[in-house]
Amino acid sequence: MVSFTVRLRFEEGEHEAIAEMLRQLTIASRQEPGCASYIAHFVEDDPATVLIYEQYLDEAALERHRNTPHFLQYAAGGLYKLKHTRQVERLIAVG
Repeated sequence: MVSFTVRLRFEEGEHEAIAEMLRQLTIASRQEPGCASYIAHFVEDDPATVLIYEQYLDEAALERHRNTPHFLQYAAGGLYKLKHTRQVERLIAVG
């Protein structure tokens, strides 16, 4: 299993546009074979920050995700162009 978080910071005035891209990306990503979990969050005390929790069955599923039309449109072509910062943390499950 491959698990990680992605933390993105945006301008505060972009909230609705960001939310719509996240909704579309989430819906499509959850339908991918090999996607175990895809949950996008706004940070409660910092609405300009997004935290996405992603989990894939293996590295091949993650690589397929990164090449899907919805990832290229909403992440690479949308969110990543609007972001100020991006931080990725790979996770190791306990147990």
